[in-house]
Amino acid sequence: MIKAFTEYLLHEKNYSLLTVKAYQTDLDAFSSFIEKEYDSNTINDVNYAQVRTWIVNLVESGISNRTINRKTSSLNSYYKFLLKTDTITVNPLSKHKALKTSTKVQIPFSENELQSVISELKNETDFKGLRNSLIVELFYATGIRRIELVQIKLSHLDLSSQTLKVLGKRNKERFIPLIDSVVETAKLYLETRNSLEIIKDKEYLFLTKKGLKIYENLVYRIINDYFSKASSKVKRSPHILRHSFATHLLNQGANLNAIKELLGHTSLAATQVYTHNSIAELKKVYSNSHPRSKKE
Repeated sequence: MIKAFTEYLLHEKNYSLLTVKAYQTDLDAFSSFIEKEYDSNTINDVNYAQVRTWIVNLVESGISNRTINRKTSSLNSYYKFLLKTDTITVNPLSKHKALKTSTKVQIPFSENELQSVISELKNETDFKGLRNSLIVELFYATGIRRIELVQIKLSHLDLSSQTLKVLGKRNKERFIPLIDSVVETAKLYLETRNSLEIIKDKEYLFLTKKGLKIYENLVYRIINDYFSKASSKVKRSPHILRHSFATHLLNQGANLNAIKELLGHTSLAATQVYTHNSIAELKKVYSNSHPRSKKE
């Protein structure tokens, strides 16, 4: 049934292979626990007391509440699937409440930090430099996810209409407009890309020097390396660039619904997390604009 469940996630729910593997890992770990603690070779007929013992075991091992909630969410999804297929009659997690977690506020890069990195990259005109420049500019100009950037194909980029087609979660498509500076950098990068001696993954936009499709760890290293020179922030990742994109748009008065569409969020609640990053800017605007806040 676990195999049937992962097939369902992959083909019916259109989850990415990476997400499905995460579900598989969580379910395998729970299965091992049940087999070891209760001498059972199936997790289809467990009760909540057994699940609760597993959760306590995770807490005592030092795993964060956020990670535990993700694991129990995987388990809950599995039992909902079993209910849907009439394999079980009761979901043992139906009344489970998630563990409390603290809200992490991601600190975005400042506009000056972004400009510093972009200016530095403008001096690099070889293949690697232009590729990295386009990666940074695309992240900041579109707010796309790291996995979305890696999956961009040449056919997704339309420089004449200045649009980019992005395949988001569950293969949901969205089109993002491109600003002039990104289009210009893309043209320069494509010239050097086409001059590579060997191109094995021809359909993909971003390649390594060996002509292979770029991979997520390399993208992370690129962002971390460049921003470590311009920023003292502890976290310097592609996801922080996504936060910077949303935060800077909000600071400039962009509509929250428009940002939601650009980011590829399914609900406004997911986008509203970025409003926390704009509180400082709002306070400054309020202080400078409200009549009662002006000092004589």
